[in-house]
Amino acid sequence: MDETSPTSIVDTGKGALLVLFLVTMIDMIGFGIVIPFLTYLVEDLATESDILDIGIWVGLLMTSYSAAQFLFSPIWGGLSDRIGRRPVLMIGLLGNTVFFTMFGLANTLYMALIARFFAGVFNGNIAVARAYIGDVSTSKQLASRMGIIGAAFGLGFTVGPFLGGELSSPAERWEMFVGTVFETYPYLLPCIVASLLSIFSLLLAFCYLPESLTSDPRSKRSTQPWTVTMKLTASNVKRMLGTKNIGSLMGVTFLYMFGFTVMHAVFILYTQMSPDQGGLGFSESDNGRIFALIGILGIVTQGGLIGPLTRRFGSLFILRSGLVLTGIGLVLIPYTSIEYVWVWMVVVTGFIAIGNGLFQPSSSAVLTTLARQDDYELGAVMGSQESISSFARILGPLTGGLVWTMTFERSGFFDYHTAFHVCGLLMLLGFVLSFKVQFKSAEKNPQ
Repeated sequence: MDETSPTSIVDTGKGALLVLFLVTMIDMIGFGIVIPFLTYLVEDLATESDILDIGIWVGLLMTSYSAAQFLFSPIWGGLSDRIGRRPVLMIGLLGNTVFFTMFGLANTLYMALIARFFAGVFNGNIAVARAYIGDVSTSKQLASRMGIIGAAFGLGFTVGPFLGGELSSPAERWEMFVGTVFETYPYLLPCIVASLLSIFSLLLAFCYLPESLTSDPRSKRSTQPWTVTMKLTASNVKRMLGTKNIGSLMGVTFLYMFGFTVMHAVFILYTQMSPDQGGLGFSESDNGRIFALIGILGIVTQGGLIGPLTRRFGSLFILRSGLVLTGIGLVLIPYTSIEYVWVWMVVVTGFIAIGNGLFQPSSSAVLTTLARQDDYELGAVMGSQESISSFARILGPLTGGLVWTMTFERSGFFDYHTAFHVCGLLMLLGFVLSFKVQFKSAEKNPQ
């Protein structure tokens, strides 16, 4: 590709970049919008079906989304190579519209699980959005345009939980919804809003998103089967894990994501418990505000703090600091004082958000430098890292739900605190493993 202009038939303008931003943001809204009310939905449907394993079902519903993305991202990527990026992105947006609404209308846990899985299937196209940017960007444009994806991630994770919390159970808060379908299905409204956002993005894509691949390159693309793609991915991951520095760093990332997503499953299981049981008695909107606060603090950290801190201390030190801060915050969650609940929540979520905001970009920076130092292809390394992270996002909610189900009614050493202790332990293991990484940093300013 030329340094000054892409070889694609498209020189992407602001309209196309806006569509890509919205596609990615809606992907994250789709992931985060259910977090504030998922436990309540599971409790409602489980009660109707006499199901007692609420924690396990919460974990299953969260894991199904990530598992679907993990399995189908290679398929969407391969399909976009053959038929083009634009139609695949539009198929994903159409799928979002259908399955967001289906989830809001779920009247059994199995229907909710199916809807959540297929929402993950159609939200597996973030890789296609990245490929589109790669198609139409010069090397000088690439970094800043890829930054669009990161910004959309942060904004989506902030907006999604906020919408999910504020729009749940509308008939209990606004008289206009009493006696409507939104009283029968109290979690439908946030899902409808997510569907409308998908439709809006679909219309924008139809009108303003040109195809990034010419017909000739598309016709010459490989028709590699999904099974071969998955085997190559597994082979790459195995090879990277066998290296000292990169393998150790990927292990650190796996432990971090594992612990962080355990929290996704158990946080609201804890906050929605009554204070008599040790919980906080939070509503869906309370939980949505907490996750929105985490998102905002994360954006501030990555947007304003990470640069100066990295220049002063280096990425590896910042990565370790992120592990420590996140671990402290996760362990402190179930010790929240009910008397000063919001002050405590601000402090705890501050630890988590700032820690996460420090860890995520630092791990990518260290990994990129290690790949260059050891002369590995950056695409293969980053792909392996994403596969490891995806696998952690699958295991985390399942583990959290299982541990919670086994311990929350017990007393003594193993009780409702245990799942959060597991989060802290995983962060501690990641911190210890990080000292195996040998990293020559040229980032710090000379003292």
